[in-house]
Amino acid sequence: MSFDSLGLCAELLTAITAQGYTTPTPIQREAIPVIFEGCDLLAGAQTGTGKTAAFALPIVQKLSKNAPKRRHRRPRALVLVPTRELAAQVSDQLQYYGRRLALRSTMIYGGVNIRPQMQRLERGIDIVVATPGRLLDHAERGTINLSEIEFLVLDEADRMLDLGFIDDILRVAEYLPEPCQHLLFSATYSQSIKQLADELLDQPRRIEVAKPNIAATAVDQAVYPVERSRKREMLSHLIRTGEWQQVLVFTRTRYGADQLTAELLFDGIKAAPIHSNKSQSIRTRTLAEFKRGELRVLVATDVAARGLDIQHLPYVVNYELPQVAEDYVHRIGRTGRAGEAGVALSLVCPAEQLLLQAIEKLLGYVIPIRTVADFPEIAVKRGMVVKKSKSAKGGSRPKATLPKAEKVAPKPKKAVMKQVSTKSRKPGGKKTTTAKASPTAGRRGGRTRSH
Repeated sequence: MSFDSLGLCAELLTAITAQGYTTPTPIQREAIPVIFEGCDLLAGAQTGTGKTAAFALPIVQKLSKNAPKRRHRRPRALVLVPTRELAAQVSDQLQYYGRRLALRSTMIYGGVNIRPQMQRLERGIDIVVATPGRLLDHAERGTINLSEIEFLVLDEADRMLDLGFIDDILRVAEYLPEPCQHLLFSATYSQSIKQLADELLDQPRRIEVAKPNIAATAVDQAVYPVERSRKREMLSHLIRTGEWQQVLVFTRTRYGADQLTAELLFDGIKAAPIHSNKSQSIRTRTLAEFKRGELRVLVATDVAARGLDIQHLPYVVNYELPQVAEDYVHRIGRTGRAGEAGVALSLVCPAEQLLLQAIEKLLGYVIPIRTVADFPEIAVKRGMVVKKSKSAKGGSRPKATLPKAEKVAPKPKKAVMKQVSTKSRKPGGKKTTTAKASPTAGRRGGRTRSH
């Protein structure tokens, strides 16, 4: 099947060809005709299979056929996403397709100044890509009018539920008119997704183009057993010996991402972190540098697991396994996209065995185990000095020790009152002895008694 057979207009076919696509993916073949029919849709497909184009292409074409004449347009399509990175990715796709049909789109998310977003909305917009929290801010301020929305898309809906956006999603739905076509896309399918679909969708058509919760088959997965204290050492060893030039590394916490980045920089590997504590401008700049190849390693938390769209990303490393097994699928889905080959490695310490078992249960198979034969013996961390100490047999091996502390001068002894004999005579001719206080004797020592 080709894109021509899906009923797309000439402008969109030209845009698709310019991107280098010739054959629609399974989710695109199934979803595009359903959206053209006007039915609600519940679609489950693994990440990296072209879900964005599956809803963007038909929505753009349908909106272009009945574009309003007035200058200040109100939004007619709304796409809700869980993260700022995913908002940028989806918005880029919609802008690329929309501008060929004179449609305007914008993205709305938190963490940045709200005023520029208000100004873009005031100029008139056809499509809005937003995170739920910031969208509600605009709705409550009255800076966005959702009364003419024709399409509501929930992209990565399961991730939004994981992040606790269920109440916000339902509040957004209250601002929308009836009828409105609802499209729910998710990389994984769970009971909570089914409940959300029952709440929002009206007799939806259900599409599942791949077995639920299964990682992309183009990804070569492996587990490297390693002690927790030696993970950074093994990661540096793998990057150097394998000559990896572009690696996405996942940690569980923001602090862990910053700490690992500092250790990699100490190892001479150019790296940078990306997580929710970074401002949007820094996150955007860091991601752009990584895509251009200026950074060798991008260290990310799960906030980026579904929002990063990096073409030809060869390696993903789970420095720490995720607490939720489904997040493993989304992490490794950053590589092996659109049928390309990719490698996903996990550094697993003994304390993470239960997490690994949960992941393998979700996948339905055991991930192969690999080892590194020539793994170095010691880990040198920042602030440590490598010394050589002779062994019992006269040999020597490096030993990591903390740098010696500087000698600290002893504290001065407390000043005391001294009896000093002074030769002075009073009018009566008698010798007297007076007490002379040290200047640092304290408040009591500095007092003189008046007679």
